[in-house]
Amino acid sequence: MVATTTLVGDIVRNIGGEKVDLSVLLPVGADPHNFEPAPRDVALVSDADLIFTNGAGLESFMTRLLENAGAQASPVSLSDGLELIPSAEEESHAGEISHEDGDPHVWMDPNNVQHWVNRIEQALSEADPANAATYKANAQAYRQALIDLDGWISQQVAQVPQANRKIVSDHVVFGYFAKRYGFEQVGAVIPSISTLAAPSAQELAELEDVIQKLGIRAIFVDSAVNPALSQRIASDTGMQLVPIYSGSLSAADGSAATYLDFMRANVSAIVQALR
Repeated sequence: MVATTTLVGDIVRNIGGEKVDLSVLLPVGADPHNFEPAPRDVALVSDADLIFTNGAGLESFMTRLLENAGAQASPVSLSDGLELIPSAEEESHAGEISHEDGDPHVWMDPNNVQHWVNRIEQALSEADPANAATYKANAQAYRQALIDLDGWISQQVAQVPQANRKIVSDHVVFGYFAKRYGFEQVGAVIPSISTLAAPSAQELAELEDVIQKLGIRAIFVDSAVNPALSQRIASDTGMQLVPIYSGSLSAADGSAATYLDFMRANVSAIVQALR
């Protein structure tokens, strides 16, 4: 079976355990917004009995990949059934997909990942009924880990004064996190939920005005995104750049080797920068 992103793959492995043979299409550090599949990926998708995706329009490459692979399996879109945050724009830049359905970065709230767990458990159990009890037990254990993570995040962000709970990032990625934990995403260097958009000079100037007016403390930048524009804004405004993870886990020896670690690393960075 196949998962698209490292985040999706980690959750599938937690539910499937040793009962699944899983390949992940995107390598560590890849940006899902601009990923280009290789011939190897066509073969993996062609042979897969299950294909797990984030969905919600994130993996724009999947439509053509599925056609090229002649895939027999229909993708399991883990975000189907979630209430998506409407996107601020309907993107129409060349080469981009449309996100009129909403923001695809649902994993930034671990409560949404509970929905992923339910869908993964159901798909695995239907495909492999003999091991359904194992998938159910693994899913129950992981749901509890997500509940514990949600509680830990709430405790950590309590250290950030309400006046400081304003986030600027390299692109619009913190919508679900902000909604759940009482923050406001007041701006982004790329004012889009996709890293493929290109901000205008006017948009960059307006962001700098917002940063100065609101006393923003940091710009949160994903390691998979070119930081040049963020560095320019930081230089103009005197802000610090704070590295975070958004679309990918880290390598196995990094600070975000699992989804749980990914969220802990991001929250620790946010709290340290804003408290």
